[in-house]
Amino acid sequence: MKLDEVRAMGEGELKKQLEDSRQELFNLRFRLATKQLVNHREIPRVKKKIARLETIIREKALAEVEEKA
Repeated sequence: MKLDEVRAMGEGELKKQLEDSRQELFNLRFRLATKQLVNHREIPRVKKKIARLETIIREKALAEVEEKA
């Protein structure tokens, strides 16, 4: 998913994506612990996705506060 597409999403969609990504990370860690994970590079990819989503949510929150002030 491109950064522009993520920025165009609404707050509800972003939070849903964040929740899904956290669940995916949990499942990947579980599969890693049980030696079922084939591609271990998936874990950093999902962590990076979570960080991007949290950053954009924070940017939107700060923009709202700035508009009100």
